[in-house]
Amino acid sequence: MLAAAEELRACGVSLLQYRNKSGDARQILEQGRALKARLADSVRLIMNDRADLCLASGFDGVHVGQDDLSPEGARRVIGPDLWLGVSTHNPEQLREADATTADYLAIGPVFATSSKDKPDPVVGLEGVRRARALTRRPLVAIGGITRENGRAVIEAGADTVAVISDLTREPHKSAEEFLRILG
Repeated sequence: MLAAAEELRACGVSLLQYRNKSGDARQILEQGRALKARLADSVRLIMNDRADLCLASGFDGVHVGQDDLSPEGARRVIGPDLWLGVSTHNPEQLREADATTADYLAIGPVFATSSKDKPDPVVGLEGVRRARALTRRPLVAIGGITRENGRAVIEAGADTVAVISDLTREPHKSAEEFLRILG
């Protein structure tokens, strides 16, 4: 994990979300602190799901899903200065998240994804277009984003993309290609 994060930083990735769905709090904290120590302030670090561990790890923000701590609850934990992101999967959730103090909103899954056990229904490019029409906040598209479809997602209205699977095999090469394609 640390080597992959360093590879991504080396090729220009400026934001990483630490996502550990199977680890316990102690493991997540240890790995989070190791990431922070290794990357220092060269990459903005976002903790997935856990506002408390975001603070304890010295991260730059937290990202919460629909089944996590509410955006208001997360904001109370992290305060006004750290980033808060919220996952949404349909127009109603996006409208609700847009009414919070979230700094950015995520929409997805745009395409079929293998990184979740029980993914929400695919929203497609049309879902990204609808989401863009509903918010002026930064919009992050997630779910099944690859080098082949990433440009279309940006053209549909996303400000940026969140990628998991397409970065895992060859992090450096994949990230460089993403940055070239999306830049």
